[in-house]
Amino acid sequence: MNSCTICDRIQQIKNGSNPYLVKELESGYVVLGDHQFYQGYTFFLYKNHVEELHELNIKEKSTFLNEMAIVAEAVYKSFTPKKLNYELLGNTDKHLHWHIFPRYKNDPRPNLPVWVIDKNVRQAEDSKPSPDMLQSMKAKLFKELALLI
Repeated sequence: MNSCTICDRIQQIKNGSNPYLVKELESGYVVLGDHQFYQGYTFFLYKNHVEELHELNIKEKSTFLNEMAIVAEAVYKSFTPKKLNYELLGNTDKHLHWHIFPRYKNDPRPNLPVWVIDKNVRQAEDSKPSPDMLQSMKAKLFKELALLI
């Protein structure tokens, strides 16, 4: 297996050095995005290196999809967006992981996919949450997850 940035992030979670971790679930890890251009942007990372959803057995698949829906509901309740976008891509990082994007009425280009906003804008330094903001966001999301699980 070649280097995998998702596996690297999971290793950081396991050794306690990933500040974006919100909660470990049965099938994966809930983490806030490093950049919060879309406030509440959350990842749900599958625990094991698997590249395709169909590679999971029925129990694993059911657990992963159910937990993703719970994570999305917690994101929605925590950040009260107008809409959520869910994406399971894998073109760049070939490890099962969901992108959960809260979308707001005042988003730039709100009727288009998030990817139309230039990556340099979405991932600008000023879109990184401050340590206090990160802790606050994590606490809100953790609380909602605890109520749903």
